[in-house]
Formats: sequence, structure tokens, C-alpha cells
Amino acid sequence: MIANPSVQVIKETPSTALIDGGGGLGQPIGVRAMRLAIEKAREAGAGFVAVRNSNHYGIAGYYAIMALDSDCIGVSMSNASPLVVPTFGRKGVLGTNPISVAAPAGQERPFVLDMATSVVPRGKLELYHRLVKPLPEGWAINERGDASTEAGTILNELSERLGGGILPLGGEGEELGGHKGYGLALMVDILSGVLSGGGYADRVHPKGEGGKMKPGNVGHFFGALLIEAFRPLDEFRAAMDDLIRRLKRSAKAEGESRIYIQGEKEWEMEEERRKHGIPLHPRVVTMMERIAEELNLPLILDNP
Repeated sequence: MIANPSVQVIKETPSTALIDGGGGLGQPIGVRAMRLAIEKAREAGAGFVAVRNSNHYGIAGYYAIMALDSDCIGVSMSNASPLVVPTFGRKGVLGTNPISVAAPAGQERPFVLDMATSVVPRGKLELYHRLVKPLPEGWAINERGDASTEAGTILNELSERLGGGILPLGGEGEELGGHKGYGLALMVDILSGVLSGGGYADRVHPKGEGGKMKPGNVGHFFGALLIEAFRPLDEFRAAMDDLIRRLKRSAKAEGESRIYIQGEKEWEMEEERRKHGIPLHPRVVTMMERIAEELNLPLILDNP
């Protein structure tokens, strides 16, 4: 990763652009690209920006949410290191390739979809490994193609690229729609990698001789749609409120008291954490203490 990358707009039209991230950190490159997409949407009604030669950009939803303040629908997606097994395969070739879409409402909270195109993101495997818990059945397969609940084994096989990996959204095979998650992941790779001229599939974070990591060449894709280019904003907001309320008022399954809209749990969790702080697992605290000691930095944690 380049600390001071030369980020360049390679090609541009009134509604589109291609950015080369210069091998830099994904987050600042992503913010710049999304701002450009929003700017183009304000002028042309829609703006789309593809990015190549970047790195992990963090939370997909962060960039989609950026569009809300400009009365736009935001779109964000990115490819990633090969971790996900294609349907009928037994080796991770695609990334968890997240997709996010955010749309404003009126009195209701905005709709914010932020999802991996795999059953779970890699972070879930790391969490289960840290907590010394077995993975739920149907999340991952090992290098032989067998279902596995051993988080440490799967993570090691992925790190060494020995085979195995996380299953696509829907799970193994086609019976529960695993081929649909596979298709969504491939779509993200096409828009983020092929369209941008960046890496795709196992060309993202490739390994060279001796297993040495080569430049990541991660690709992203951002979009913004100006709502007023389609219909009056107040009408759209009112319709969004109506849509959300129809869903939330619809019949509940037995034993359930509430239907959620995408993003709603996260908005509520943010409010809770701002009031009461963020709880940390003891293993995470130990890891942070070790890093702080290695870097000779103070570690200040509230521990009521």
C-alpha cells in the first residue's frame, strides 16, 4: 500500500469517471470517488465512478450514505481478496464483494442496504475464531470441499490460498439460491474490476513468487441518482415513508413483534452506543494492549 499515492482521474464524461487510486488506502480514495459521483449527479441527474488500483475501502454503506445529504440515492460496491467459492467449486475465487444502496425517506429513517454477497463476511469467521466458537453449518467449506465449522482452519486455508472458502449468499449449490449470491458477487467484480481495468477474481491481492503479496489493485464502483431527476423529492420521500410503513405494519410471523427495514437496527445501535459506549471483548482488549505496547503508545479505555 502506498502512503502518499498519486490519485488521478483517468477518464471523465459529464456523468462518469474512472479513477486510478495509485495503490493508496481505500477509504480516502472511496470518499473522493463518491463525492465526484454525487457532484456529477447534481449536474447530470446521475453519476457513476469506477476505481482501480485501490485497497480495502472499509464499510460499503458509508459511501452510499454520503449521497443522502444531496437528496440522492447512493450506490457503493467493491471487490476484494478471493475468499468466496463459486457455486459447484471448492476454492475461493471471488471476494465477499459487498453491495450497498441508500435511499432517503421522509419521517422514517433512510433505507440502507449494506450486504456481503457471501453468506457472511470474513470478519464473522475471525470473530468466531477469536471467541473459540464453531462456525454455523453452511458458512464455509474446507480445501476438500467438505462443510467445516473450524474457523481457524478455514482462515488459514484462505490465508495460504490452499482451497476452501466462504460460501456465496444462499449457501452451497442451487437449492437455496447459492447461485444467486454467486451471480451478485460476479456482478460486483464486473463493475468494480473489469469495468475499471483493476483486479478481479483471484487477480485481486495476487501473490507472487514465494507467496509474497503483490499490489492489491482492488476495484470499487460508486453511483448517485438525483431523485428530482426522476420525480419531485417530496413525493419520493412520502412514497418511501408509505412503503416502509406498509412493510412494518404487515402481518408478523408467530412469536415476532417487529419487522425491520434495512439499516434500522444499525441506526438504533448507533444511538445506543453513543449513549452507553462500545463494549469490547476481553480478547480484543488484550490485542489492543499488545499493539499499544509494541508501538509504545498509551491505551486509554473506559472500564466502568
